[in-house]
Amino acid sequence: MHSYMRSILRPQTLKSLRYYSTNDVPLTMCTEANGIRRITMNNVKTRNALSMDMMEQLMTDITRDITNKGLRVIIISANGPVFCSGHNLKELVGTHKRAIHAKIFRLCSTLMETIQDIPIPVICQVDSLATAAGCQLVASCDIAVSSQRSTFCTPGVNIGLFCSTPAVALARAVPRKTALDMLFTGRVIDAETAYSQGLVSRLVNHEQLEAETVKIAQTICDRSRSVIAIGKASFYRQVVKDRHSAYMDASNVMVQNMSMKDGKCGIEAFLGKRPPQWTHSMEEV
Repeated sequence: MHSYMRSILRPQTLKSLRYYSTNDVPLTMCTEANGIRRITMNNVKTRNALSMDMMEQLMTDITRDITNKGLRVIIISANGPVFCSGHNLKELVGTHKRAIHAKIFRLCSTLMETIQDIPIPVICQVDSLATAAGCQLVASCDIAVSSQRSTFCTPGVNIGLFCSTPAVALARAVPRKTALDMLFTGRVIDAETAYSQGLVSRLVNHEQLEAETVKIAQTICDRSRSVIAIGKASFYRQVVKDRHSAYMDASNVMVQNMSMKDGKCGIEAFLGKRPPQWTHSMEEV
């Protein structure tokens, strides 16, 4: 294989502003190859707590070159025995200033909203405990793939800090009774329960987790980026509307989609029994 081809196929480390933990270990590791960006939380010492620095780094990793047509999907995973332990409590109790607390929670909300607002799918790959804002992160991702050994909880009530912001994402991912049970009692649910209640999309054995996540990502890469972009935006917009308004919005999106180059290309290719040649453009014909 030519060196040029090896450079294309080899995952590339994305160079950008990078935050480090106290022992000079990067808070995240970010690579990109073949349309798939992988963001791995890497602050094992704090159990990948969502400190200000961690959230800023995730924002940077997620939004960098987001308009690049070559970027099709993002996978968020974690190193260490805990996927994410939620907010950094030491950071929260380190100040009594309400303005600092407000800044922390606003940044977290912005991070979660950004995941759903960007035009490409974000997949969460979970292989351990996701607690409090960590559970919020799982609930906020478009797709969540979990191993059977993962667990989930929103235990803020146990320490006197109700998981109010995690509740926003949780209530939109699972039935209300399940969400309130988790929020009022702080109980830990296993991966099977998380799957049956809709918190995670797919449940596999630990050994299959990586392969299943990559399979989903590669499938997304084979689709039109522009079609997925308008579909994702439409989904999150209509899901909070009343039924009639949702149908009106979605109907307009279908009309727009029919006018797009990739809409026309995809339908014609299907009818002609040939593979589509996507442009990944929002341009209309």
